This record gives sequence, C-alpha cells and structure tokens, in this order.
Amino acid sequence: MMRSMYSAVSGLRVHQTKMDVIGNNIANINTVGYKRQSVTFQEVFSEVIRGASAPQGGRGGTNPQQIGLGVSVGSINTIHTKGAAQRTDNPEDLMIDGEGFFVVSADPNLENRYYTRAGNFTLDRDGNLATADGYKVLGYRIDENGDLTSEVVPIQVMRSETVAPTATSRIEFRGNLNSNVEVGTPDAIHRADTIIKDSLGNSYTVTFRFTKVGPTEDNPERVWTLSVERITNQSTGKFEEFINENDEPGGNVIDGNNIVQLVFDENGKLIGIKDASGNDVNRVSLNLSELGIKDGTFGKDGSDEILLFDVDNMDEIAKNLTQYANDMDAKPYALDGNTSGKLEGYAIDASGTVVGIFSNGEMKELAQLMLAKFDNPMGLQKMGGNLFIESRNSGEPQYGVAASGGYGTIAPGTLEMSNVDLSMEFTEMITTQRGFQANSRIITASDEMLQELVNLKR
Repeated sequence: MMRSMYSAVSGLRVHQTKMDVIGNNIANINTVGYKRQSVTFQEVFSEVIRGASAPQGGRGGTNPQQIGLGVSVGSINTIHTKGAAQRTDNPEDLMIDGEGFFVVSADPNLENRYYTRAGNFTLDRDGNLATADGYKVLGYRIDENGDLTSEVVPIQVMRSETVAPTATSRIEFRGNLNSNVEVGTPDAIHRADTIIKDSLGNSYTVTFRFTKVGPTEDNPERVWTLSVERITNQSTGKFEEFINENDEPGGNVIDGNNIVQLVFDENGKLIGIKDASGNDVNRVSLNLSELGIKDGTFGKDGSDEILLFDVDNMDEIAKNLTQYANDMDAKPYALDGNTSGKLEGYAIDASGTVVGIFSNGEMKELAQLMLAKFDNPMGLQKMGGNLFIESRNSGEPQYGVAASGGYGTIAPGTLEMSNVDLSMEFTEMITTQRGFQANSRIITASDEMLQELVNLKR
C-alpha cells in the first residue's frame, strides 16, 4: 500500500483535531474568563531510505534520504493572555487585572482547591461568595484588630454581622477664638459642644466653655480658659453642671479642677497650655469618673479619660486652634466613639479586601481574597466550569493577595471576557479547512494511482 495515503490520513486526523479546538474556542467566545487554545503540529518520524555518508577519497559526502510518514499533534496549549474587561457594576463580579487566579473549593476542609479567572460570583444563603457551581471562594481571615492572618477561610458576608460600640478616647479642638472680644464682656465667652460615646454606645453631649481672661492690666498674656460647662445624657436627658453659682468652672472634670489655660502669642498662635495655677502641662484629659454612670465606661480600655491635648504634638494643636481677628468658630470634635451597628452592605477594593459597611457608618475589614499564581500557567489542566487544577508541569501554587508580590489588582464590578480573537480563529479555520482538503486530495490521488496499478493486469 502507498505511504502517501496513510500520511494523508494522519493529516486528516490532526486537522480535524485542530478544527475541534477552533470550534471550541468560537463556542466560548462569550464565556467569562475563558482562555483560548492553540494547536501545533509535528511530523511523526521518517523512514530512512539511505543514510548519510562522509566524504571519502575524491568523492563528496551524501545526505540521508528519508520519507516522512505523517503528522501528529505537537501541542494543544492554553493561552493565558488577559481578556478584555466587561463592566457589570455588580459588586460580586470580580476581575483580576494582572497575574493570578481566584482560589475556590467545595471541600469542607478547603484542601481540594481549584483555580479560575472567571469572577462571576454570587452570594449563597449563608453569605458565602461562590462560583456558579457552588465552589466557595477562598481568602484570608482578618482578626478583630483588623490584622490580616494566614488562616484560609471561605469569603463570607453575613448579614447578621455586627460591630461593637466603641468609647470616645480623643477630642480635638479646631477653629478660631476671636482676638477682638473684650475681657469681661458677654462676647468673651464662647460655648461649643460635641457628642461622645461610652463603651455601650450611649451618647453624651459635652458643652465646653472658652473664656477670654487676658491680657489685662495685671496679666499681659493673651489667655483663654477652657472648661466643661455641662455633660448631658442624651438617652435620659439628665445632665451634670460643672459651673458653680458664681458662673465659674467647678468640679474636677479637666485636670482636677475643670480649667485649663490656653496661651497665645501676639500673632494669634497657640504657644502654651497651662493648668489653673499657671504651670505648664504636657497632657490634658477629660476625666469622666465623676459622672457615676451605672454601666459603660469612657476612654481607652475603660480608663474614663478622654485625651484633649497632647503637648508633644503642639505644632498640630497650634495649627488647628488659633486666635485671630476673625469669627468665633472654635469647636471640639470627638475623633472616635460610635454606637453598635449591623451590616448593611459591603465592598471589595483593589487589594481584594472585603469591607463591611455598617448602619452606624463604620467600616470593618472582613476578609481578603486569596490569589494563586504558577511558574507555568500553560501547565494547568482544565476541568470544565472555568476551573483549572495544578499538574506536574504547572508548578506548585504560590499564594498571596492582590496588588502585592506580582499579583494583579482586583477590579470589582467587572468581568474578564474570553480572550478568543474571532479574526484569528476564522483565519485558522480557513487554513485548517484547506489543509484537510489538500490531505483528502492526496488520498484521492493515491487511490487513482492504485487503480492504475490494478488495471495493469487487463
């Protein structure tokens, strides 16, 4: 039988294989995160009719004479170039802009892991972020202190999640005290308040009083005193007064006597903080232990003290609080403290951090997506459902988080489209069709030659 016929048969087979791959690529033109495949051919082997000979004597060398015996599939490679971005505005749709794969698993122990570029995720009834087939998306747990741990957990957004109330531990003063007001006049007194929280989330309104007391004939210093006038429990309406019958500061709410002196220079800059006796102080706190509330505490770690001034940061304090010939707008601001809150929504940022948004306005990091990358992504084995598994030639998975260590960033509300190029696929289709057609002609021609051979007998 003729060798050309069998070579052509192998050509038909490999071109059919290539057409199958092209058909699959085109079928997945709109599959999220699909990576196209490419086929290459290689010759099988060649029959040696005569071997090569070296030059000898006056005769030159001769080359080998070989006849090829067909073709086979050399490789079917998965091309891991990034697909185009498709904006969906769905917060559960995620795209990796760069290197990496999402890590998913359906194993209760999270050990049997799969890898995917398709970020069309949804939330199940338990709040688990999952693929369309129910594989849970994996990430790293963030502890109560907001620190990222190495513990691998399913990404979960629980609607029952709550954030505990926090007590106020710091108050900052900002604004201006009008330098033009006269000492001893009603305009020399300025009141301003802020709301603080205790450890149970109860709200209290603290009313501060600024009083201009200098310069005077006896004291050339430009001084304002700061004191607490009233603290009101917003839940009960009860309040504590810290001004005595002479309309002067009383009690021991601020530094033991409820008064602190703010000293300014001739340019309106705060240059010093003193106690009631005129001694320089380094730290001024609001002491709320006098309130005698039944439950709950203020301050950091239940200390019942709220920091007002830390003179080590005098430059920052002086920048915030001034005495210029301008409107009186000095005001205290509680820098922390909040009520408890329930989870109302969530967002995923570019680093893959899942941030919970709570009803009290606070935001809390819940977890961070895990990404994986491989030394040879082409070595990954497709498992269907947009999933890959590692193989002996892909290398071990290297785990990390987005936007660090060479991993791409996360684009929320976006999906990665298929990287199939239709113009390329149609061109490959044409060349594959012609290759198949040419091989079929070889079989036809070889058949005619055999027919002629048979006819020699007639």
